[in-house]
Amino acid sequence: MGDQEQKPKASLFPLFSASATTNTTTSTSTSVVPQWLSNTSFTANPSVINNAVSSAISEEGDEEQEEPPREEQPQSQHHSYELLEDEDEESDGEKYEKRKRRKKKRKRSRESERGISEFGSRKSVPAKDYYFDSHPDPDNLAYGSLYRMDVPRYKVHNPFNNGDLDALDNKVKSTERYWSAKNAALERNKNFKRFRLLAPKSCADILDDFIPLSDGESSSLQPIIEESWEDEVLRKTREFNKLTRENPHDDQAWLAFAEFQDKVASMQPQKGARLQTLEKKISILEKATELNPDNEELLLSLMKAYQKRDSTEALIRRWEEILMQHSGSQRLWREFLRVVQGEFSRFKVSDIRKITNCNLVAASYLDIKFGYVVQQTDKPLDPAIICLELGLVDIFLGLCRFEWQAGYQELATALFQAEIEFSLFCPSLMLTEQSKQRLFEHFWNSNCPRVGEDGALSWFTWLEKEEENRQRILKEENSDNDDQGGWTGWSEPLSKQKETSINLDVDKKDVTADELNDEIENEDIKQEDDTEALLKQLGIDIDAEDSGEAKDTLTWLKWSKEESSRDCDQWMPVHANSGLVSQKDEVHSEVDDQFSRVILFEDVSEYLFSLSSEDARLSLLYQFIDFYGGKISPWTCTNSSSWIEKILSLEVLPDYISQNLTSSSDDCAKEQYSSISSNLTFLLDRANDISRTEMMKFLRNAILLGLTAFPRNYVLEEAALIVEELFVTKMNSSSCLVAPCQSLAKRLLKGDRQDLLLCGVYARREAVYGNMDHARKVFDMALLSKSGLSSDLQSNSSLLYLWYAESELVKDSGNNMESTSRAVHILSCFGSGATYSPYKCHPSSMQLLRAHQGFKEKMKTVRSQWVRGIVDDQSIALVCSAALFEELTTGWATGIEILDQAFSMVLPERRSQSHQLEFLFNCFVKMLQRHQKQSTLSKVWESVLHGLQIYPCSPELFNAVLEFGHLYTTPNKLRWLFDDYCHKKPSVIVWIFALLFEMIRGGSQHRIHELFERALANDMMPKSVVLWRWYIAYEIDIAHNPTAARRVFFRAIHACPGSKKLWLDGFHKLNSVMTAKELSDLQEVMRDKELNLRTDIYEILLQDELVSSS
Repeated sequence: MGDQEQKPKASLFPLFSASATTNTTTSTSTSVVPQWLSNTSFTANPSVINNAVSSAISEEGDEEQEEPPREEQPQSQHHSYELLEDEDEESDGEKYEKRKRRKKKRKRSRESERGISEFGSRKSVPAKDYYFDSHPDPDNLAYGSLYRMDVPRYKVHNPFNNGDLDALDNKVKSTERYWSAKNAALERNKNFKRFRLLAPKSCADILDDFIPLSDGESSSLQPIIEESWEDEVLRKTREFNKLTRENPHDDQAWLAFAEFQDKVASMQPQKGARLQTLEKKISILEKATELNPDNEELLLSLMKAYQKRDSTEALIRRWEEILMQHSGSQRLWREFLRVVQGEFSRFKVSDIRKITNCNLVAASYLDIKFGYVVQQTDKPLDPAIICLELGLVDIFLGLCRFEWQAGYQELATALFQAEIEFSLFCPSLMLTEQSKQRLFEHFWNSNCPRVGEDGALSWFTWLEKEEENRQRILKEENSDNDDQGGWTGWSEPLSKQKETSINLDVDKKDVTADELNDEIENEDIKQEDDTEALLKQLGIDIDAEDSGEAKDTLTWLKWSKEESSRDCDQWMPVHANSGLVSQKDEVHSEVDDQFSRVILFEDVSEYLFSLSSEDARLSLLYQFIDFYGGKISPWTCTNSSSWIEKILSLEVLPDYISQNLTSSSDDCAKEQYSSISSNLTFLLDRANDISRTEMMKFLRNAILLGLTAFPRNYVLEEAALIVEELFVTKMNSSSCLVAPCQSLAKRLLKGDRQDLLLCGVYARREAVYGNMDHARKVFDMALLSKSGLSSDLQSNSSLLYLWYAESELVKDSGNNMESTSRAVHILSCFGSGATYSPYKCHPSSMQLLRAHQGFKEKMKTVRSQWVRGIVDDQSIALVCSAALFEELTTGWATGIEILDQAFSMVLPERRSQSHQLEFLFNCFVKMLQRHQKQSTLSKVWESVLHGLQIYPCSPELFNAVLEFGHLYTTPNKLRWLFDDYCHKKPSVIVWIFALLFEMIRGGSQHRIHELFERALANDMMPKSVVLWRWYIAYEIDIAHNPTAARRVFFRAIHACPGSKKLWLDGFHKLNSVMTAKELSDLQEVMRDKELNLRTDIYEILLQDELVSSS
């Protein structure tokens, strides 16, 4: 009786009914097999499972049909009070069970009805009420969805506590998903704490054969509760206070303390709290500068903090106070100029000139204070003076670039001419600075040609000829006086004669000046009347507010094209007493356009300074060549401040950067990434070829004159030959079969036949144009004649050998074996030290062995020199020659090893500041590129990335990144690489290549817009005109969104108001979305900012009127 009344036990599988479970348990009670193995769900026969499931469903359906009548019985009773009394007598547990059973019944009835409706329509498929999930997804059960945005990337693992280990109240805790608004607020709560699980250190040292299993899984983990944000702020503030008290002169500690305040301010949502944190940062930096008054980093950080708080006027006053105390700091001056040029409301060209003049005067005074000597001496100069003069040259180049961009091209050219004459061709006389300027004024006001003009002789030569003429005239006068002889009678003293003549002249001048002023006023009035009458005859009413024709945007488009054309043509200054400007033109200066192109001595005298170091004078000449578009060998490292400032202030990318960009776009076009790569010419804007041809002539004359100051300088000689080629061929040298510089090279060689490097430079130019036979003759002549020269000239032979071998390998005549054999012969002669002989046959094995040993000995000498810090072009050429020889004879791996070892000889600090070592690393990358098929891509990729760590602004390395990127890695990883460098080491070069990669890959417009905005959000990048012009060109030519380009344009002129080319872009490209009134207002603002405008709008109106009338 007890066994029969006993309730059946719950089954492990609730899918089956209780009766089926009890039958199974009774049948298996006598069996030895465990009960859970006897369950029917583990059978291999599918029919048994189907029968069991169908019986279970039928039983459940019977129960559902039997149960409703039992529920209706109480409702049929007439007395409801008895039912309430029965319910009151029931316990709470019975009520809960009844509610639970009712919910289960309703759920089963709904599921059975849905199953019947679904499976009843499918007659071909047997009825099946359950399915097996062979690949279950745990996220579906954990988060209730398979959508990837609903599933976190991380898994929360907390074996200690199911909740968050924090000190928050229950009201603050959130039970929502991790991406919900409540959890976002929880993460930002200042009292929120997190925890980490760390394995004990002893576990890492155990090296057993097996891993022991323990019952307590969490016993081996050490939980660490992290501090909340408020606790972190208190702790770090305490640490920084202690650190700055103990080390008050540690500038890095103060800077870290100030940067931490920025982090604190970023976590504060209230504006008032952020302002309080900014005040705290300013007080920290003020205390730091008080203890370290000469630290430039602290001063710059303090001024940036002031810029966020103070108004423009207050900020300018603070800058002036700091510059009064630190007038010799060029870095502070440069930052102050950047701040003033970026203030649109205060920008004036005249103000920038005054600030630059003060900067030059302060730096020149500091140069004199440190022991500047006017005359040249044989004693070596102090490195501090050399560094100071290099800074002076950089300031001067910034001024010339500013004048050029503001539209004053003639003034920029005149400044270059005056400074080169004043510094490079100064007479060797014991003169003070004031005496030099008075003497130079006489030279400038004369009609003699200046640097770059035809027939220029230099200031020194002109002064010698003037002195010879003066001596000749004095001799003639003395000879005339000797012939007269005898007594001439009494005469008044010379001083009295001079006084009377001066008084008479003054009276005459006063009278003539009054008469001249009256004449000028009358003529001006007449001229104005004539002009008004002429305009009225043409139908133009000056008194009217707006002319009908002036409202046409096409008129402003013509005006902008005419203005750009005149900017390209009118860049050379005009002499005051030349044929182009007459005396009447000088009187009517407002009418004559040519007189505005005359640069007087007063316009340039304030910016002249003397240079004593050869490095500074060469830097001035090299940057002058680069300024006017000449091609010159690298003379400075891409990490130098002067190179970075130059790239930041450019309006148009130079040729060597444009070539790298074009090469990268062509490589990606071969991979068929995007069709945009063939339409990137709109980003590489250049001046017209006619104006550049005249510039090349101007440069050629200037370089040839500079060679008289720096004879046998192969960098200048190569630049002169290339400029001659561009001038002769009118900027299209690719169509020539003979080197256009041949006549100039022969003329230079006639002047100095012992200049070996000039022979090498000329031979290389012949090889470029395919004249390899003539190039070999020149190379052989130079190498055969070096034995009779001095040791100083013979030391340059390493460059000759390297150039000769590279020319053979690059310009082979189709027989690769012959060119390789010739190159091996050339390098073996260099390595063995044997006398050079022209090529006859492949060198023998003995000659190759001697060359191997000779290069090893030479590399030891190079090592000893580089240890002492002597890294020059000759030693770099020796290392490259040794690596090239090993590449051709032993294998490319040995050549790579030589370059790698040589590069590792120098300390990292010297590597990053030497342009010779940067050239060596570029040779290393080029060798890897030649053998990329034999070497592993990982080695090539790692080498390029290693180079970017040292030279993060190198265009050549970023070109290699794009070239190897599509072979080694995915586009997403390349994006990560660019994002990393844009964040850690931002520069214009990085952003340009990142944008180019997205454009040629056909990236989304949102991604490209984000890159532009991130670039311009940087502190330095908004001053880059190149980036703004790229942004505008992208919106118009690729995105085809002129409205967005209009918004970008107004932001651009607000950030860079001194760029006239940027202003004219609005007229050229945005005339379709801007009205004539807006364009007219733009021109007025350009005049207010004192930009130089050469064309009057009435000229265009007159031209249109003449065209329409004709």
